[in-house]
Amino acid sequence: MSAKKKTKVYDVSLYKRLMQYIKPYKGVFTLTLIFVTGLAIFGALRPYVLQQAIDKHIELQKYDGFMYYIIIMIVLLVLEVVCQLLFIYNASWLGQSVVKDIRVKLFKHIMSFKMKYFDNSSVGVLITRTVTDMERISDIFGEGLFMIFSDFLKMLVVGGVMVFMNWKLSILVFTTLPIVLFATTIFQRYMKIAFEDVRNEVSNLNSFVQERVTGMKILQLFTREETEYRKFKEINARHKKGWLKTVWYNSVFFPIAEFLSSLTLGLVVWYGGLNIISDELASQGDLFAFIMMIPMLFRPLNQIANRFNTLQMGIVAANRVFDVLDTTSQIDDAGKIEAAQFKGNIKFEKVHFSYIDDEEVLKGISFDVKSGQTIAIVGATGAGKSTIINLLNRFYDIQKGTIYIDEVDIKEMTLVSLRAQIAVVLQDVFLFADTILNNITLNNPNITEEYVKQAAKDIGIDEFIMSLPNGYHYNVKERGVMLSSGQRQLISFLRAYVTNPRILILDEATSSVDSYSEQLMQIATDKITKDRTSIVIAHRLATIQKADNIIVMDAGKIVEQGTHKELLQNKDGYYRNLYEVQFMKEETM
Repeated sequence: MSAKKKTKVYDVSLYKRLMQYIKPYKGVFTLTLIFVTGLAIFGALRPYVLQQAIDKHIELQKYDGFMYYIIIMIVLLVLEVVCQLLFIYNASWLGQSVVKDIRVKLFKHIMSFKMKYFDNSSVGVLITRTVTDMERISDIFGEGLFMIFSDFLKMLVVGGVMVFMNWKLSILVFTTLPIVLFATTIFQRYMKIAFEDVRNEVSNLNSFVQERVTGMKILQLFTREETEYRKFKEINARHKKGWLKTVWYNSVFFPIAEFLSSLTLGLVVWYGGLNIISDELASQGDLFAFIMMIPMLFRPLNQIANRFNTLQMGIVAANRVFDVLDTTSQIDDAGKIEAAQFKGNIKFEKVHFSYIDDEEVLKGISFDVKSGQTIAIVGATGAGKSTIINLLNRFYDIQKGTIYIDEVDIKEMTLVSLRAQIAVVLQDVFLFADTILNNITLNNPNITEEYVKQAAKDIGIDEFIMSLPNGYHYNVKERGVMLSSGQRQLISFLRAYVTNPRILILDEATSSVDSYSEQLMQIATDKITKDRTSIVIAHRLATIQKADNIIVMDAGKIVEQGTHKELLQNKDGYYRNLYEVQFMKEETM
């Protein structure tokens, strides 16, 4: 970020953009401005009424009509209180409504990002943008923009009343205002920079804590608690340093502003008092009114500086949120074809792909899968097996080549219709902190509980689920920690099965599980792959021997294809060597 951008106090384009979100709430916005105006006018009129009461009644010791001024002051006070109450409520309501709309838009936008964006982004930072920064944006309306407008309006009205009542005393008051305004401008500039630093450190802190809490098991397994504790102390110290900058600027500015206010009040009392004694330019009512109005003139300046703190935090947060909203990292969903039910024919034709430029993961691979076939993909880690799944689902777009389903380029299909007919069972199963039923249906209203139970019986895992407390309504907690890895895999199998996909992908789905769970998975696999086009990725070759075709990959290329028996016949083949090494290892064990 350039220094010029960091010190820019007023970003007109940002305010214009925020105002776009106010359009649905024009009525509330107008009412808020009315209440702000009333607040300034009623507040400024009270000193004037006091001056009239003193000069026309108290000083002359006339009772007639005195109560009239008292009643007017009470009415003005009540109206001011009512306006303040309605102003604060409506301003806060407007802020929260705008934030609700922006947050929904932001979340929808994030969900459309390519997987590459999440590969390169911190989860903690995105959480900060969606939650913490949003609350700061609401403060722009609730405690920032409207409040600053209110304070400025009150100052203008009070200043106008002062000039109307006694222009010579007003000049005395106004002599110190330029100094306060200059100090306020300097204060604003430095606070903007300070709050940008604070928001950076907040993001770093959130990201660090989120990652460490998520990976706490690894930290404890490798006894890294003390190391991470020291890192946290360093980040927290930087966070504290950022906040202390804002504290320092506040501690310098506010005493100066308070001193100037008190100095002005003293000058008015001295000068006005002398004039009263000499019976010249000021009356007792003028003096009392000015003593009452000086805090009303200077306090908003102090408050504006304080409001500005809030506003600056909101501006920095809004910039960060809009940066995410302006990020163009979506898969091009320009396809027009609403894919009907797939037959399940898949064709990769000279497909090239790289996650990082000039580092190809797939190097012109081609293969065909016929409808209803089960193919297996094997190879060493990093050979490009899982990448094929990502490309078939269009989580990433290929650089060269074409991927067809039923002879139609998948780029010509809408993403929703494409992904709706492909189900994936991953090795690392993600479960939400919710019931088993909701983790299976993902809250799809078209999938009933009865259907889920029947599906569980079909693939042989109903008994396992019913053995849990509350059965299908058992809460598995965050990331499914209440279940074993094998149980999570079984839930994942059922999740895929109930969507009735035409294409099924099993990515290392039976690895790292106990023998009992593997037996259940094998039964489930046989059931859910029946009459479906299936792609199975596995390290354990025993699980893929029945596949109609086995694709052997190495370094992003297909080096062999064939059935299990055909590939074993090639004594010098990659698959034969892999098979022999694996089974020799198992026999040794």
